[in-house]
Amino acid sequence: MEPTTTASKIDSVTQTVALIGFIGLMVAAMLIFYDGGARYLNAPRIHGLKDYGEVVYPLVIASCFPAGLLRQTNVTVRVLGKLGGQRFHAWLETFAALIVLAFFSVLAWQFFKLTGKYADAGRTTRTIGISLSPYWSITTVIMATCVPIQFYVFINWLQAAITNKHAGHEGLSHSEIEIEN
Repeated sequence: MEPTTTASKIDSVTQTVALIGFIGLMVAAMLIFYDGGARYLNAPRIHGLKDYGEVVYPLVIASCFPAGLLRQTNVTVRVLGKLGGQRFHAWLETFAALIVLAFFSVLAWQFFKLTGKYADAGRTTRTIGISLSPYWSITTVIMATCVPIQFYVFINWLQAAITNKHAGHEGLSHSEIEIEN
């Protein structure tokens, strides 16, 4: 399978997950808006709104990471790479991708540990007693998918640096790198 085809398929899935997360964020915002207005209008409020946020916000936040990693929309300073030439730039991008891969590997491992603790303790939200374990399990799976996605980005930059060709995921990123053949 061609790298750009693989990247397009991965991109489609990660964008869908991010869109679902964004919709979740919009629903949460509308509920907060309603609850705030209801407080001042003496209307019925949403019982346990904070509890819903405790299960929704981790999912919403985690859902954006896979797409962000694949598209490389993280904050990046590329001045040094531009000064050193295109191939040097590719090697710096490779190194950065490796550091991000290590970070997300540790982060995913910590999510697994936290989710296990929540499951073992039977932890629930305070007001209405929503079990946290199922929601944190989904969040952890999303965070765990960041590791192979970032590995894919790393491998593409490594290949680009070694072969002096374009990275396979490059069309998805906002990077300005153009490695000559």
